[in-house]
Amino acid sequence: MIEGLIAWLVATFLLGPIQAQVTEQLQGARAPVAVVQQVAQCAAQAAPQLVARAGSDPWWAVRTALGAWTGATSPEAVLADAAPGCGAAFQAARPYLAGS
Repeated sequence: MIEGLIAWLVATFLLGPIQAQVTEQLQGARAPVAVVQQVAQCAAQAAPQLVARAGSDPWWAVRTALGAWTGATSPEAVLADAAPGCGAAFQAARPYLAGS
């Protein structure tokens, strides 16, 4: 039950806003659809790692969520940390994210 609650909190307050922000930036920069889809896939793949980390370190989750909301922590950094295999997707997205 607690794990389900943590998963919901991470999805609602961390992953959802980060995913929306990155997708909005990429679409606003007119990134190719394939790049937007790759980054969205990586965000989805990062969910289990984010939930596990938030469950073991709730203060990390709070700091990260606040940092992402205030802009102190880049969404790219949060997702890249949670899903290191997404490097290629973020490399492709970087030119579009840099301009926003």
